[in-house]
Parts: sequence; C-alpha cells; structure tokens
Amino acid sequence: MSLIWATRGRTWGFRFLLKGGFEDPLPEYDAAFSGAGDDPEICHRAGARVALRFPDPQGRKDAAGRVIPHEFVVSGPLTEQIATVEDGFRVIWGRPEVAGEFERIWQSPEPPPAHG
Repeated sequence: MSLIWATRGRTWGFRFLLKGGFEDPLPEYDAAFSGAGDDPEICHRAGARVALRFPDPQGRKDAAGRVIPHEFVVSGPLTEQIATVEDGFRVIWGRPEVAGEFERIWQSPEPPPAHG
C-alpha cells in the first residue's frame, strides 16, 4: 500500500505528511486529484489510485478559522475497500500513522518532516 497525505495544521500551511514512498509525491497527488473537483468531500478513482478528501473529523480549524481538510492518495490493496468518502474515512483515518499522528502534531508551531 502507498499512502500520500496532504493537510495543514493550526499555524502551518498545506504540506505532505506522508509521501507514499515517493521522493516527490506532488506528481502522484496531482494526477490522482486531476478532475476530482473542489468539493470538501471527494472520493475519486484515478486509475489504480483513489483520491480522497474530507474535512477534519473533529472540526479542527487553522488559525484563520478554516476547517482543516485532509487529502489522501491511496494505492494498492486498500483501494478495493474504498468506494465512497465514508469508506475512505473508515479505512484510512483510523490508521495509527494518520489520526493519532495528526492529534499529536496539528497544533505544533512547525510542521513535522514528511515521511513514508
């Protein structure tokens, strides 16, 4: 499984927290979200990948008062379990490297380095 995760924190801007094993995840991210639209909730299949977007489940907001979005590009076997935003949330958000990590870092003044 490959998991790319882009989000922002309370004071730091949008960035990749998980890179899905790519040195530069941006091309994969752009390809997956191409044509997906700008809705706050998205589940978009792009070839062998699923682009997934949903607002922070706890309603956390950044310093400007905007709800924090979480955007994922999922590839590998987990894509078979994701057909809707709800599926994606259930499959991805509960992973320890996602929900627990965001709880730990979202209020940090500096973003953590991307990994994975």
